[in-house]
Amino acid sequence: MNRKDYPILEFDPSRKAVIEAANEIDPKDVPENCVLCFFQDVITKLCEGDRAREAACLKSEVGRHPLFELDVDGRRLGVLQPGISAPFAAALLEEVIALGCRKFVACGAAGVLDPEIAVGHVIVPTSAIRDEGTSYHYAAPAREVSQSPEAVASIEQVLSERGVDYLLAKTWTTDAFYRETPEKVALRKSEGCLTVEMEAAAFFAVAEFRDVIFGQILYGGDDVSGDEWDHRDWHKRGSTREELFWLAAEACLRL
Repeated sequence: MNRKDYPILEFDPSRKAVIEAANEIDPKDVPENCVLCFFQDVITKLCEGDRAREAACLKSEVGRHPLFELDVDGRRLGVLQPGISAPFAAALLEEVIALGCRKFVACGAAGVLDPEIAVGHVIVPTSAIRDEGTSYHYAAPAREVSQSPEAVASIEQVLSERGVDYLLAKTWTTDAFYRETPEKVALRKSEGCLTVEMEAAAFFAVAEFRDVIFGQILYGGDDVSGDEWDHRDWHKRGSTREELFWLAAEACLRL
């Protein structure tokens, strides 16, 4: 390896790491298709209704991270809450890939950089600005990383068939939501970003490195486009969150 001025630029393309999820986790009989659902309230409702059963369980210092399985019209579908932030979510993605899942669609919410985007409006991030650290360990330095074209096509097909209005856009993935300054927001808007979140760039990079299919659907949440944050009660959208989950599930099962 050659030393760079900044450690984050020292990408090593080696396929072998000291710790490999595939060496630590035994494959199990789990669904090939999996939704990474950030909405714990939706997952809890599925479990309370006996719709979901635990198929496997990952563990960390935070506690248990169960992989649930649903039967959707005779098809097997995995569901996992992937945690928050790029490093955590990427690690859980690595581990669920080691378990045996191969086709993914994530559903979550994101801050909006344009106040005209209503709370709950659906956004499909085709690519992500890599303003986090995790993706740089999976892909050579570049400004952006894209989600799988197959996943974008599947998501768009489902949204169109269901009559759901949506936007295709670039998203801004950051590690530090307390450092979303007005100047950085303006810069990201000038690059074409409509949303900001903490995981997409890492998800896309891990998926490309591990050769799995990965897509993501977001809904417009809080507004960070102004000088002051507008919460907009983005998390109090139970029906929106549940609907987005089922749209993600349908798109995932079509992959």
